[in-house]
Amino acid sequence: VQLQASGGGLVQPGGSLRLSCAASGSISRINDWAWYRQAPGKQRELVASITSAGTTNYADSVKGRFTISRDNAKKMVYLQMNSLKSEDTATYYCSLFEPVRTTWGQGTQVTVSS
Repeated sequence: VQLQASGGGLVQPGGSLRLSCAASGSISRINDWAWYRQAPGKQRELVASITSAGTTNYADSVKGRFTISRDNAKKMVYLQMNSLKSEDTATYYCSLFEPVRTTWGQGTQVTVSS
């Protein structure tokens, strides 16, 4: 299984971006997806996650601004990011958690700057 993340870029404060992550290959029907991010000099942190049942979880710093969603038929996960702030600047990674393995995407850069 490989994950391909896309959708990052440069956006002004207050703007929006939508990240996408697609899985190639066969994956388990039971799986959780998550988005993590890592800013320069900081540890990687969980941004949002979604279970196969659709239960979501968000970091306090993004609650009310970010929305995670999934499309099981397309084997994809999304992260809608609104009201972006400079502190959201980071490399964003998608991850797929299956009973037998965890897979990470390559990362997509999000830069929030005026």
